[in-house]
Amino acid sequence: MADGLRVALVAGEASGDILGSGLMQALRARHPDIEFIGVGGPRMEAEGLSSYFPMERLSVMGLVEVLGRLPELLRRRKRLIRTLIEARPDVMIGIDAPDFTLGVEHKLRQAGLRTVHYVSPSVWAWRQKRVLKIREACDLMLALFPFEARFYEEHGVPVRFVGHPLANTIPLEADRAAARARLGLPADGQVLALMPGSRGGEVGKLGALFLDTAQRLFVERPGLRFVLPCASAARREQIEQMLQGREPLPLTLLDGASHEALAACDAVLIASGTATLEALLYKRPMVVAYRVAGLTYRILKRLVKSPYISLPNLLAGRLLVPELIQDAATPQALAATLSPLLDDGSQQVEFFDAIHRALRQDASAQAAEAVLQLVERR
Repeated sequence: MADGLRVALVAGEASGDILGSGLMQALRARHPDIEFIGVGGPRMEAEGLSSYFPMERLSVMGLVEVLGRLPELLRRRKRLIRTLIEARPDVMIGIDAPDFTLGVEHKLRQAGLRTVHYVSPSVWAWRQKRVLKIREACDLMLALFPFEARFYEEHGVPVRFVGHPLANTIPLEADRAAARARLGLPADGQVLALMPGSRGGEVGKLGALFLDTAQRLFVERPGLRFVLPCASAARREQIEQMLQGREPLPLTLLDGASHEALAACDAVLIASGTATLEALLYKRPMVVAYRVAGLTYRILKRLVKSPYISLPNLLAGRLLVPELIQDAATPQALAATLSPLLDDGSQQVEFFDAIHRALRQDASAQAAEAVLQLVERR
């Protein structure tokens, strides 16, 4: 490929922005004469992406919650499809956000363009018939986890297991003492990380619950300290409002720095999502909690076929990490489940280490290689 290469990428949220920026770096290392277009966040823009509109406009939580934004999302997708077909990229890569990106991929593939989907939707857990749409929408699926690749192979979808980029980024053994020193936390004593999510909706449903749990644990363990990484200034303000009028806690709010918080802590109370994988890779015992709108929960309960919602349990193939969902997620239950893990989480940690090593595949490099092979075959 001596000529220049034009690659379109579309990401819908922060985790996709991280994956996209790593893929862009790996693609440029193999093909320096490359142009990136599409939709992405600050990390992808820093790598040279010309984003057609702010990535945050695609980030919506829940089934019911998306309805209020549906007209805007459909409008943006229609315009994006038209723009990308006119731009004629050599390949279009949809990164996660499947309800948005798969529709884009399908239209572009119908227009004769090569398409790749990076990060499998949870098609193995619910709405399994989506695999038919995926087979029509993309020339190649890039799977982060081995159980996903097996599912696609069984359903005749071209797939490549690439591992997870974070497994290479995060060290096999994090330095807890160094992380505490950087955060100004005492070297001795126990630290619990509170991670109620990165979206406003998540923090709205879980923030007060996590703080109530922390207060119960603090009564039982007066030496316990807490750290809560805030994904943005808006999330920090949201948490600070929740703290008003509460009994004081030895709580450190961080601007970002979620990886530092995980490296520094002894255990984690965490919302279900990508952050659970990060906690796994840092080998920190965890309890997963999640709440969504009541109607969303009732719909999902009927549709979801997987017995687990958290990535650590899906990767382990067993209930390794406690999951407290919806009404089961109470301060009393969360505190009672976390307390023994603060004293001994070795059972989780042993599995976490084995999973970390299995996912350490240099994912960005493998994904870039697979994308370029697809372009070359054309």
